[in-house]
Amino acid sequence: MVESANKPPDSEGRNRVLRYLPPALVLTLLAVFFATGLHRYLTLETLVEYRPHVHGFVGSRPLTTVILFILVYALLVTLSIPAAGFMSIAAGLLFGWASGGALAVLGASLGAASIFLIARSSVGEPILRMAGPRVQKLAASFRADSFSYLLFLRLLPIMPFWVTNLAAAFFGMRFQIFMAATLTGAIPVCYAFAVAGSGLDAAIAAHEQQLADCVAAGRQDCQMHFEPDSLLTPRVIVALGLLGVLALGPIILRKWQARRRETQA
Repeated sequence: MVESANKPPDSEGRNRVLRYLPPALVLTLLAVFFATGLHRYLTLETLVEYRPHVHGFVGSRPLTTVILFILVYALLVTLSIPAAGFMSIAAGLLFGWASGGALAVLGASLGAASIFLIARSSVGEPILRMAGPRVQKLAASFRADSFSYLLFLRLLPIMPFWVTNLAAAFFGMRFQIFMAATLTGAIPVCYAFAVAGSGLDAAIAAHEQQLADCVAAGRQDCQMHFEPDSLLTPRVIVALGLLGVLALGPIILRKWQARRRETQA
């Protein structure tokens, strides 16, 4: 009776609650984000409209703006909202390509680390256990060369940034390798967008003139048809593509050597 009365509370149920609390919080914040319409502000039109005010805020409160920008960027990535390209462009516009690129890399990396740890510690292992043998085989192959595979996916826009974060967590990738590949891949991509963003003022001026001409002509469909991805020039895309191929170099070489040994045997 005494042992029954002094029995500690069920730790298994408490651990289950703690395990699923972070993803539940992420889903709740994600629902609030879209329900309140905040996603509508992640557009070039909004950036153009509030650009003078934001520039003034950056000039008067530089440290506060830097901290706030990093936190917002990290939160968007944690919530798996596809806004990494937009935020990196905004960083270049607001802080210049050098500082803006560094802030974008930091925000993207912090957000990626957060969602990776949340996904892996809560639902990553159960999902992988429930997956079929084909998916488990794919996950094992991914883990064998996880750095090269993830770096390749970071450099080339084959999959969105948030998808690669979740895929790496579900496939059981080690956190240290995940962060190394994320940082290595985020640096050239974030700086490419930041460089484009630093020259955005001239592009915005041209599109503002087009918008003004459209309004002056009395048209009703006047909008700034300008997507962040369009700032990536063919030259930048080719450069990122070459870096992506180089990232797969160790895998290709290892498979070629293994096939050669099998042929010689």
